[in-house]
Amino acid sequence: MIIFFKKKQGSKLTSDLLEIKSQLQKRSVTPIQTGHIARKDRHLLEQIRVNTRMLNINNVTRTKAYLDFYRCFPEIHWAFLGHMVSRNGGWNMTDLKGDLLSRLMNEQTKQSFFSFLERGNWLIFQDVYPQFLLYAESMRRHENLFYLLPHLNVSLFMEVIWNHFLVKRDHYMLAIALVINEQSYLEERVVQHHVFKEQVFHTLEFMLQDLLSLNHILFPFQLDEEITCIGLTLHRFGSLHERIMLGKRLYRLLFQDPEQKERILRWAITHPHTGSRKDYWKNLFNDVNEGVPGVSLKRRLKDCQLKKGAPKIYSPRLEYAWANVAHPAAEVGDWYTDWPIVHYLIEDNESINGEIVGDYCETLENLELVGIAKKAIFS
Repeated sequence: MIIFFKKKQGSKLTSDLLEIKSQLQKRSVTPIQTGHIARKDRHLLEQIRVNTRMLNINNVTRTKAYLDFYRCFPEIHWAFLGHMVSRNGGWNMTDLKGDLLSRLMNEQTKQSFFSFLERGNWLIFQDVYPQFLLYAESMRRHENLFYLLPHLNVSLFMEVIWNHFLVKRDHYMLAIALVINEQSYLEERVVQHHVFKEQVFHTLEFMLQDLLSLNHILFPFQLDEEITCIGLTLHRFGSLHERIMLGKRLYRLLFQDPEQKERILRWAITHPHTGSRKDYWKNLFNDVNEGVPGVSLKRRLKDCQLKKGAPKIYSPRLEYAWANVAHPAAEVGDWYTDWPIVHYLIEDNESINGEIVGDYCETLENLELVGIAKKAIFS
């Protein structure tokens, strides 16, 4: 992180970022007092906690909640980005029980990978959704309520950012700040957590993800009569810097072209998230298993087309793939330590291409080949 900031010294902070830097420095040396809370604030905080718990049941409920919130408050761009990325999280969860990826893992490994994905998805929602509800109430009352964020265990960094947003209405800055916040929030709680490091990150299956390019993030939309996708691929999930930079690029990909964004939004609204990849490619995936037990595995994919007579790829709905999880409480503590993190808020103006369909189709074919090879070797 420090090396990155040294490299970015040529990029000057804007006046707004200098103001955020100043506020962070002041708050760093003046700890927030979280003692007495007025009765009306206690009631509001409890409502927020209850509403968040009600929607934090599984990936499907979280993903829908993000989209519902964005449709009410389209100025909160991260809510739509979070919806689309959370869809991909759900597809990754059900892939573990689907046709292709499941052949490469035993049941214990599938459970470990699901626990890793589910914990991260759950943690992000229980951190970010209370912020959204507090914003909604601030708008309803015409009152800044973000002094309550510490009582919801939200980072000091985000309190400074939300206060700035209420004045400046900088959609980009808020969205990227939320990217920084959520990825930093996950760092110690998931990525560096000893259980996940042992059961997920240090496994052969996780190392294969970079080799097979499994970490595709897809944004589907309808173009003419066809459903297609744009997206990006994450390499080095274990790097906080890489995850933040990917988040910035995904935001730009989603919002750089208003017409493209509207196409993706229309698709998302008209195709409720189920966790099955059938949601976007019905010609290739089915949430009903069409395979016949005992039949030898053969290649059935070529350029994202099924060979004649071949069964579709099984991609189950989340509700049939995984049971809901009762999570232990989130670990307390603020990830924020020092102001140079604001350098990530400097806007990158590069155009993001997002062509991914060819790479994704190649990944599916590679997964199929590896699954066939494994079956042949170990049968």
